[in-house]
Amino acid sequence: METEQRTEFQRRIYPLDPRDITEEELAVVFAMTSRRPEPFDQIRDIVTAEKAADFHERWVLGYGHASVAEHAVIHMAVENVSRLACDTLEDNRLASYTEKSSRYQVLDQGAYYTPAELEGEPGLRDVYTAACDRLFHLYGRLVEEMQQHLRSVRKQGAEETGGAYRVRIRREAVDSCRFVLPAATLTNVGVSMNARSMEHAIRKLLSSDLDEERQVGESLKEQGRLITPTLIRYADRNDYLVQTREAQQAFGAKAEGDAGVEGRIETRLVSYDADAQARLVAGLLYRYASGPYDEAWRRAQGMSAQEQEAVVQAALERMGPHDAPLRELELVDFTFELLIDYGAYREFKRHRMQTYIPQPLTVDLGYVLPPLVREAGLEEVFQEAMEASASAYRRLAGLSPRVAEYVVTHAHLRRVLSRMNLRECYHLFKLRTQPGAHFTIQEASRQALDLVRRVQPLLAKYIRLRGD
Repeated sequence: METEQRTEFQRRIYPLDPRDITEEELAVVFAMTSRRPEPFDQIRDIVTAEKAADFHERWVLGYGHASVAEHAVIHMAVENVSRLACDTLEDNRLASYTEKSSRYQVLDQGAYYTPAELEGEPGLRDVYTAACDRLFHLYGRLVEEMQQHLRSVRKQGAEETGGAYRVRIRREAVDSCRFVLPAATLTNVGVSMNARSMEHAIRKLLSSDLDEERQVGESLKEQGRLITPTLIRYADRNDYLVQTREAQQAFGAKAEGDAGVEGRIETRLVSYDADAQARLVAGLLYRYASGPYDEAWRRAQGMSAQEQEAVVQAALERMGPHDAPLRELELVDFTFELLIDYGAYREFKRHRMQTYIPQPLTVDLGYVLPPLVREAGLEEVFQEAMEASASAYRRLAGLSPRVAEYVVTHAHLRRVLSRMNLRECYHLFKLRTQPGAHFTIQEASRQALDLVRRVQPLLAKYIRLRGD
């Protein structure tokens, strides 16, 4: 005979609509279930804005139960901020971002930010605006002349409409021409994050050494308090972040390179665990065992290569193109150093499960010249942009190396240290080596994948790339 579930304990799954209650009240409804027996919708009916504020003041702010703030989600539209400031805003792992794409849009002339730090420096301000105006002018010229070249070598398809053909040509052109845009280029980004992450993001922005980022932080705090008036009230400048940054900068060794040199994408494998295969096997054995990890580890180490491969194969061979690898892959780490252009860096950092540490943005490491620019005979125009950027950077760096970053182009190379687990490797390599990915991040990702294949061939065996 079937056992019937008691009516008072029937399973219920239902949404709590943020149109009916505020985000701050919703966070309290979820939090109160740990202290009250009623179902969520009954708790909702007794929570008011005043009670929510009192609750957060006592439990979140007073007793430090900050996880409650994770239930209040803030959606923020951020418009016309520089890409440099946007990098700092997006440097928060537990959030979602969708940014205006320079790959699919032709940007307007003059769409760049002028830092407030130059207001008392009329000479340097003129240097700055002249450089940015020049870069945008050359960008517009490159886009126009590149499209002319592409129309001569990319014929319209038999089934392709005129509009679709023009879009295809424009998209391919801007993908290479956008390299000359400066970090000052304005962008829009949609941000979704919970109140706890928003508070952290605001603190980082308010602790910045750039005026623009501090202004963005103030605006986020002001607008965010309209949604969650209590939860981000105390997001302020953080002395630890400021003083630690200054201390680290004092130890930083600066070495100038040749800004006028064409460079290339490079990826190095800095470190990896030689026992990575055994560690993965031990993790796979552990999940459905009943003994301690030491037993799984000894068993994995005692296996032959064929036996270890059988365990890995059983875990990964059925994985389809849209399946997420098992969490056990997170037990294996690789650390890479990448020398990539700033444009590729902005795509690379979207993979927020990794730990990435970028060096300052400079012109000192040279730049990447897109192959299509050379093919179109536009190399001199491109190099003019690099010279304009480097000249302005040198002048501005005397006032502030941070302010000088605004005139660094997306073509200039930057060093980034990246540590990622094998599970993230599977995701990143599959996504960023496919034909639709931007060509410089394709190159960096292919190099990283080749390095993993060289040192741990079995672990990389089941990374199935598009076209394999």
